[in-house]
Amino acid sequence: MAHYLFDRMSCLIVDDSNFMRSLIIGALGALGVYQVKVAEHGGDAIDLLRLMKVDPLRAGIMSVDMIISNWQMSPVDGMMLLRWIRRGADSPNRFIPFIMITAYSETERVRESRDLGVTEFLTKPFSVNTLAQKIAQTIERPRQFVHTQDYFGPDRRRNVKSFDHGERRLLKETSPGVEVVYDD
Repeated sequence: MAHYLFDRMSCLIVDDSNFMRSLIIGALGALGVYQVKVAEHGGDAIDLLRLMKVDPLRAGIMSVDMIISNWQMSPVDGMMLLRWIRRGADSPNRFIPFIMITAYSETERVRESRDLGVTEFLTKPFSVNTLAQKIAQTIERPRQFVHTQDYFGPDRRRNVKSFDHGERRLLKETSPGVEVVYDD
């Protein structure tokens, strides 16, 4: 992992636990991330992001470079927030890196969050190094975004395998509504 200066990075932490929010803030501070906003659940995060879009001075932050959210919260959980970020008509940035944190690492949960467009998945308990690796992963290996009828988010394929034959995944006029979207 390369050495990065995160002092200009801004991050939104969404967690209903004061203890977890303070741990994540401390971990980000150890990495040099000092522009941090917090929300107690997904609904508060959505309100903050909407306010930031129309009045960043009142929101207290001009933009958010990354969202780190707990999965299980009430009344609006991390999955509902992720769905709004990726599919909501009034989402301020559908391409924003989104790290989902949870204590549950069952394959089905990982698959469900991946299918909603999560960028990275982090299981509790985690270390500062693990969080740093997830953040670096979003920088070092950015993935193109894919838009289909049922999905919008980072390309779910992480492995790049050599293939000696022609590309068969090209968008054709007869393709059923598949679009590869690049964040410029």
